[in-house]
Amino acid sequence: MPEKTINGTTITVDDDGFMTDHSQWNREVAAALAEEEEVTLSDAHWKVLDFIASDFAEKGKVPGMRRMNKVGGIPTKELYTLFPGGPIKKAAKIAGYPKPASCV
Repeated sequence: MPEKTINGTTITVDDDGFMTDHSQWNREVAAALAEEEEVTLSDAHWKVLDFIASDFAEKGKVPGMRRMNKVGGIPTKELYTLFPGGPIKKAAKIAGYPKPASCV
């Protein structure tokens, strides 16, 4: 597995840059990953990231768009505003989880 160093922390990633060991993730790593994706984290971003974490703990996979809308209460339009150009994929990467199966 490839490795990359972010803010002095070495993380393992897959070929698409998604973390492979979530235990290496922390808020500083998230901020650096967000910067790479040209996203500046705000409280609204953290609401999405926190939902992904709690849902992943429950279901064992990154929630899709419909689940983010229905269960997370986060409208599609807001997700695209917060994470332009692929909200679920970008949010999962920043949250330190694997690439969602629904994303190509």
